[in-house]
Amino acid sequence: MTKICCFGELLLRFSPIADGEWIRQASMPVFVGGAELNVATALANWGVPVRYSTVLPINTLADDITAYIDSKGIDSSGIVRFGQRIGSYYLPQGTDLKNAGVIYDRDYSAFSELTVNKVDWDEMLKDTSWLHVSAISPALSANVTGACRELMATASAKGITISMDLNHRARLWQYGVDPTDIMPDLVDYCDVVMGNIWAANALLAIPVDEHIHRKGQQSDYVAHARATSEAIQERFPRCKVVANTFRFDTPSAGLRYYTTLFVNGQQYVSPELLTDAVVDRVGSGDCFMAGLIYGLYHQHSPQEIVNFAAEAAFGKLQELGDATNQTVTDITGRMYTLSSLS
Repeated sequence: MTKICCFGELLLRFSPIADGEWIRQASMPVFVGGAELNVATALANWGVPVRYSTVLPINTLADDITAYIDSKGIDSSGIVRFGQRIGSYYLPQGTDLKNAGVIYDRDYSAFSELTVNKVDWDEMLKDTSWLHVSAISPALSANVTGACRELMATASAKGITISMDLNHRARLWQYGVDPTDIMPDLVDYCDVVMGNIWAANALLAIPVDEHIHRKGQQSDYVAHARATSEAIQERFPRCKVVANTFRFDTPSAGLRYYTTLFVNGQQYVSPELLTDAVVDRVGSGDCFMAGLIYGLYHQHSPQEIVNFAAEAAFGKLQELGDATNQTVTDITGRMYTLSSLS
């Protein structure tokens, strides 16, 4: 059976209670995550055959993590073992990865030691029909970028579908290059691109209207998403599917969330989803990416795809931890309820 392979760095998230309370309680929750593992976890939970590929050191901590991945129904055969440590980050509870409070501790991780000609990509991609990567990996170093390019070129030569999440983590791009000098070369290999209008600007130099927030209407953002999607497809002819997400926090209306999907010259828009409270913001975008892959993998209609992916991402906001535990029934049940109320 062909599998989806998700490739990227596994990270441990340490989630301290704010204002030093974690010290007084002598306690700090730890979650196993990383954008690509979060995608793989969702897909496995939804019955899609999936392999996860990363680099972990040879020690008992990594053994425990590999066993955990296996327990989720994810094929861990894509995990390569070398190096000395596992990357991690600290994120105070209640914040997200775009918050200034995030502290990365991933220098000298095993994954950061990736270089070209170090991994047998042919073996890793065996029985694979889809490769998923994100912009986080090439943000780490020139050597990791080279390994990503080597992997994507190998997958492309095999006719494997390639998807890219344009995760923009400005604090990670610290090795003296502009993302716009790196990312276009990688997106050239991609069939599916997901992100938002600001990430497309920061990573691919796709124009963004600097006054878009002044307009502030959903119709304006949706129109901009279409323009961004068209620009991406014009510049990267292999790309046939572009998705954009919009998440806004407002003091009066709470969190607003909606998404778009552009395919075959037509844009599809999800319902707008609203909530007054959020449990955990981490992994919502990864859950959308998983929903997008899930729908495309099963050849659902574009409207079904964008609605499912948006509802999955929105549901993840109410779950503690990096990856979702939602079932397909959970998600489609809420979609049915929403449609019956509209």
